[in-house]
Amino acid sequence: MISTGELKKGATIELDGKLYSILDYAHIKMGRGSAQVRIKLRDVRSGSTIEQTFQAGTKFQRARVERREMQYLYRDEQFFYFMNTETFEQIPVAADKVGDADKYLKENDNCELVLYGEEVIGVELPLTVELTVVETEPGFKGDTATGGTKPAKTETGLVVNVPLFVEEGTRIKVNTDSGAYIERVG
Repeated sequence: MISTGELKKGATIELDGKLYSILDYAHIKMGRGSAQVRIKLRDVRSGSTIEQTFQAGTKFQRARVERREMQYLYRDEQFFYFMNTETFEQIPVAADKVGDADKYLKENDNCELVLYGEEVIGVELPLTVELTVVETEPGFKGDTATGGTKPAKTETGLVVNVPLFVEEGTRIKVNTDSGAYIERVG
């Protein structure tokens, strides 16, 4: 069991017979009465999001999920294919389970598959990934005085706002939570 005081983003709980991933939560204390917790939840199987309020101290059934280190291989029209690096077993994962992670996945990159039993319910990425810029406007001398940014398209199709000095072919580090540029990589 997990109580409202132990909640954290990304935790998976069972509620009304369904699996939910916690997207966000906030403790609310009104003038009188007990504290409440407002939780934004995503149904792991359907992808729909809901927001519910619970009394502080409410306990939830923690879902037993397992994380397995996998290597992303390739994608076709319906599935993303991952390989267990120890057993070399390949696992197809439906695109809706991969979600926004596809913007950061490159072939042969490692990530973690989140499993409930043998059912894949999601993909967890490292905090940062390195991507190559494939398309951006050129920066001009003198533009850097304002500290401006410009959009840049990466090899995975993700568009990131980067500093003006970043050119095509540059490798950059990107935060997978926010999709923000962090730094240029050697």
